[in-house]
Amino acid sequence: MELKINNQIKQFQADVLHIQDMLDIEIPQKQNGIAVAINNTVIPKSNWNSHLLTDSDTILIISATQGG
Repeated sequence: MELKINNQIKQFQADVLHIQDMLDIEIPQKQNGIAVAINNTVIPKSNWNSHLLTDSDTILIISATQGG
């Protein structure tokens, strides 16, 4: 499966991949304070375990930052 994650093409061996699976592979240590959009639609965190990704999805992972 080929996915575009934050403007980078990534290859995954899995035929079935949920958002949470992808996050566990891509950013296993930093999953708090992030938002995920699939094809320009923000997916609620409560759906990450059930939302299936499909080949050629465009994924944007956004991290919250603090500043002042």
